[in-house]
Amino acid sequence: MRKILGRVPVVTAAAVLALAAGSTVEFAPQANAGPDAFYEYHGATPLSSIEPGTVLDTRILPYHVSGLPLPVTAVQLLYRTTDAQQRPAVGVTSVLVPPGSDPAKAVAYQSFYDSLNPADSPSRAVAGDVTFGGMVNASEGVLIAPLLAQGYTVIVDDTEGEQADFAAGPEYGMNTLDSIRAATHSSATGLNADARIGMIGYSGGAIATNWAAALAPSYAPDVDANLVGAAEGGVLVNPARNLSYISGSIGWSGVAAMAIIGIARSYDIDFTPYLSGYGAQVVSRLSNASIANVLFQYPGLTWQQMAKPEYADPNSVPPFVEAVRKIDLGLAPTPTIPMFIGQGANGELEGSDGSKPGIGHGDGVMVAGDVRALANQYCETGNPSIQYQQYDLLSHVPSMAPWSPVALGWLNDRFAGAPAPTSCGAIAPGNPLTPEL
Repeated sequence: MRKILGRVPVVTAAAVLALAAGSTVEFAPQANAGPDAFYEYHGATPLSSIEPGTVLDTRILPYHVSGLPLPVTAVQLLYRTTDAQQRPAVGVTSVLVPPGSDPAKAVAYQSFYDSLNPADSPSRAVAGDVTFGGMVNASEGVLIAPLLAQGYTVIVDDTEGEQADFAAGPEYGMNTLDSIRAATHSSATGLNADARIGMIGYSGGAIATNWAAALAPSYAPDVDANLVGAAEGGVLVNPARNLSYISGSIGWSGVAAMAIIGIARSYDIDFTPYLSGYGAQVVSRLSNASIANVLFQYPGLTWQQMAKPEYADPNSVPPFVEAVRKIDLGLAPTPTIPMFIGQGANGELEGSDGSKPGIGHGDGVMVAGDVRALANQYCETGNPSIQYQQYDLLSHVPSMAPWSPVALGWLNDRFAGAPAPTSCGAIAPGNPLTPEL
């Protein structure tokens, strides 16, 4: 069990939410993120016989930020979903219902909690648990608050699934879509079954948002029919190229180790035969870690340091090659809905080299050339409603500041029925999306 920290109030988020609801905020007793029976399915019917998106259990509690209860109702739903290997699974989503919410519209907010520990999931934080890795959820209160203040019901899913399968994009997407199904078919949320839904997410949240948009037409056509659009920023496209980009960087190199662990967990891969002694040590140390445990804490870490000499080229590791193909957005279907995509391109600010051949500039962790190429690919394969914006002077974290208000305004326009703007034909060329593996 992770060590539980004391309450650390996020005053800005709490103040905005309380103001939106016209109420004051009171402190709550500290909660513990220990075992919780709500996260387990106890029914007699096999999950394989239950339709994805079906609600399995419900509980209602106040929405908490840093252990602080706020005057917003949180309806938590246990629902049936699908994991990365297409097996029946369960997920948990938190539906935040502000006073005076509109039952005909909701926003699915995909969190960037980026953790290998299920205790750091958004639902745990919403319920009042406070963990070190879960403090990312507290920081997102300032992004969720404007949505609630405008009367949107906000769906915040545990996108990584019950085991925290970090970086498993298809699983993120299916969880997101099934959480929307559950939220719109639960009488406790107040949402109509045909409510219009917008999706939004940054960084790890963009993984879930983009994969949900890509998979919706085939996996959840019922949800796809009600989606008004998706806004995302800091997008992971080609994981193999991202690995090369962040390898040896000052700030983001440790994320590569997290991704290896998450991919291994989600696809039942044993990377042990390929790891060096040091690599095995790093993987063991980070097996339950969050993004807060790696940022700027493994400067200079490379794949070559983690792998045995004979596997210095990641392309020589067959399970890695196979898994990377499964989570490459460039190989996924083209979404049918309007999209707003924001991407930083000055990763040097966060210690990543933008001069590596075949990669070019990124935001420190995501490769801008890959994101431009993905946007162009969408334009060229049947989706003319793609708006792309690049922040040439900003890296990953600072790019969220200009991206978030534009993304919110863009979503508001989609709900209002305004024609979706397009950048198609004006997006600079990017990197080849043909797999290099």
